[in-house]
Amino acid sequence: MASGSDGSWLGGLIDWTVSLMEVIGPVGAGIGIALENLFPPLPSEIILPLAGLTASRGSFTLAEALIWTTLGSIVGAFVLYGLGAWLGIVRLRRIAEWMPLMKGEDIDRTVAWFHRHGAKAVFFGRMLPLFRSFISIPAGITRMPLWQFGLLTAAGSAIWNTIFVLSGYFLGEAWPVVEQYAEILQYIVIVAIVVAVAWFLVVRIRALTAERRERAEDSPNGG
Repeated sequence: MASGSDGSWLGGLIDWTVSLMEVIGPVGAGIGIALENLFPPLPSEIILPLAGLTASRGSFTLAEALIWTTLGSIVGAFVLYGLGAWLGIVRLRRIAEWMPLMKGEDIDRTVAWFHRHGAKAVFFGRMLPLFRSFISIPAGITRMPLWQFGLLTAAGSAIWNTIFVLSGYFLGEAWPVVEQYAEILQYIVIVAIVVAVAWFLVVRIRALTAERRERAEDSPNGG
């Protein structure tokens, strides 16, 4: 097995994941992916191909790699679903009202959007970096039916996991080629998030500035 030791936290993670899979088999791959769901900086784009590579060397079967990594995804997703359910709409509204440039109505609009598009968001979100984890939280906040959330999470995770597990299984030591394309996708997602946040801030600041101007004009001492 190729070692990822390069003195970095990522190299240590690779070595730890490989050791886990070699010691306890495909269950280790499932644990690694469950942790990746809870801590998005952990790269599924590395853990999954390593599971495929380990399977190709006979430590366990390809089917076991696919099943356990998908189970790990589901477990991690349900933990975050529970976090969202615990937070709830009321708590989130309070947090939003406390935060600068945020309003409780922002939460209401987000929840309304999720009620309309939640099924598609959960399914396709499982195949996008970062969103893979975060999409489970609004699902819990809105109390999406557990059976529906579980099925959508399983389906989306199975597609994503299969792509990367198979890349490790068939490409062997050349699996980092797929990781490079996954990194490009991740950068695109990050840029899209940054642009969306920047646009939100610009619109909100303009709206607040306009409100203050109108209040100043309407006040007895205004103008």
